[in-house]
Amino acid sequence: MALPLRWLDSTIAFPAGEQWGYYSQYIRFLWEAPTGQPYLDLQALVADKPAFVLTTNVDQQFFRVFPQKQICAFQGDFSYCQCSQPCRDDIWENRELVKELTGCLVGVRLPEEAVPCCPDCGRMLVPWVRDDTFLEGTFWQDSLHRYHAFLRRWLLEQTGKNILLLELGVGEMTPSIIKLPFWELTAKNENVFYACLNREASHSPEHLRERSLYLQGDLSETLAALRQVRSIAATIK
Repeated sequence: MALPLRWLDSTIAFPAGEQWGYYSQYIRFLWEAPTGQPYLDLQALVADKPAFVLTTNVDQQFFRVFPQKQICAFQGDFSYCQCSQPCRDDIWENRELVKELTGCLVGVRLPEEAVPCCPDCGRMLVPWVRDDTFLEGTFWQDSLHRYHAFLRRWLLEQTGKNILLLELGVGEMTPSIIKLPFWELTAKNENVFYACLNREASHSPEHLRERSLYLQGDLSETLAALRQVRSIAATIK
């Protein structure tokens, strides 16, 4: 959805220019950065399988290699902006906005009159990423419903099908989003297998010992090696 942009008036506090001076450069960097090879390798590994991505990453990389309908960005994504109030159930893609804003920079600051604001209430726009104003609106709710529908379909309707819950690089800061639900799904469903790949030491519960696997190592190296092995296996067949 295109952002009907107008600019914030002079009543905003001084730090907003510095804040958006940083935001504009950082978000533009994310838009222009190349797609990471691990994302490409992961997509290639599951390309012929039904898959859904639940991610806490906010760097838009998954949206480059998987269809939007197969992604739930639980913590939001820097590709979008929202009203900081928020006063409306809308988020806006910000690629063209940040290009415009970086052209207005004075050093590392954005002039106060150039700070972007909500077209309705006039409050400052902020990146659509998790904080105390994060908008869990229609876009977010729809993606979460698609994720739950995917799980229901394969856990309930596709009886007998094996399901792999692949946890990649998840830390311990917010285990309630991915790690703990994955453990619970594995414990309650005998056709589910849980695999965790992480650089740091990790573990899975003792009661999942027979239906879980932990690999410690570099994520990019491991995915690249798995893709190569799969490619060789396909050639042999």
